[in-house]
Amino acid sequence: MAAATSMVAAAVVAGALSPATASAAPRPDSVQQSLDALVKKNGVPAALATVKGRDGRTRTYTAGVGNAATKAKVPMDGQVRIGSNTKAFTAVVVLQLVAEGKVGLDSSVDTYLPGLVRGEGIDGRNITVRQLLQHTSGLPEYVDREGILKDPKRYYEPRELLDGALAQKAHFAPGTDWEYNNTGYLLAGLIVQKVTGRPLGEEITKRVVDRIGLRHTYFPAPGDMTIHEAHPKGYQRNADGTLRDYTELDPSWGWAAGAAVSTNTDVTRFYGALLGGRLLPAAQLAQMRTTVPAEAIGTGVRYGLGLVSRPLSCGGVAWGHGGTIPGYESAGGTTEDGRAVNLTVTTIPDADTTKRVDQVVDELLCR
Repeated sequence: MAAATSMVAAAVVAGALSPATASAAPRPDSVQQSLDALVKKNGVPAALATVKGRDGRTRTYTAGVGNAATKAKVPMDGQVRIGSNTKAFTAVVVLQLVAEGKVGLDSSVDTYLPGLVRGEGIDGRNITVRQLLQHTSGLPEYVDREGILKDPKRYYEPRELLDGALAQKAHFAPGTDWEYNNTGYLLAGLIVQKVTGRPLGEEITKRVVDRIGLRHTYFPAPGDMTIHEAHPKGYQRNADGTLRDYTELDPSWGWAAGAAVSTNTDVTRFYGALLGGRLLPAAQLAQMRTTVPAEAIGTGVRYGLGLVSRPLSCGGVAWGHGGTIPGYESAGGTTEDGRAVNLTVTTIPDADTTKRVDQVVDELLCR
């Protein structure tokens, strides 16, 4: 989740590919072929994909094995941890509060969390809500990746995570640069709770999940380490090449920045509903889609408020986010005319695989 810089991902370990719906074309399908190539060449345990084409039809696919030990099949459209796609959900809630007049995008963090954000070069009176969502706050990263991988079932309170960030010095003055980090979304979640008086997970459920009928999406309650519905196991590869199972972990360290669980199909529905104006008034959706350069993610990539735009080889852009968390990487894109792809692999892929996955998603959106 901390390194969720790719909008797309897909690949898997040896195993037959099969379309998840009877509507898939009887001829060799290009999605199947692409996933098959990733399976054989890149060696990740499993991949799941949902693709909505130019014909408006949605198809789901699987590849690899859902359980590396038993070689069980990958559940069709199984639940996965979606990592930093959670940021888009959190941003939507904040922007809904903006529309309701309860939060100001250009108000300071101190307006809602007075005195909380202080550190070396860090002052919540000089950081705005917009900068939190846009990654232009200059706040340092709180995520300790090695610590999380070592003890994945440890529970973290949001304030404990914030303390880890504030113990460091600011990376730059607010508004002067762009740098992806999770700390801004940690604070955005705290603002939601302060303003609404309700837990962040409840607000996400009420304002996003239930509102558009995402039946397989949830924000884990404190202490919930399981994935509730049918799912492929998530792994990380050890130095000796063996796999470590990270399926059950405490996602509290991701919280507002990366804790949610969903399916590829629900994620595509979410971005479709968001871009279609079903979650935000036009003014707030326009703010969300107002972007700044984010070249660290990729050439031509731009970042809005919890929303990423990536140029397509066939012209135009794909909107989405992507997310990485131990055991899973999810990514994809949605176009203005409704084409959509969301792919998940059951590990964090290496750089070469991520690059190939980016190419695959571009190819699928452009076909």
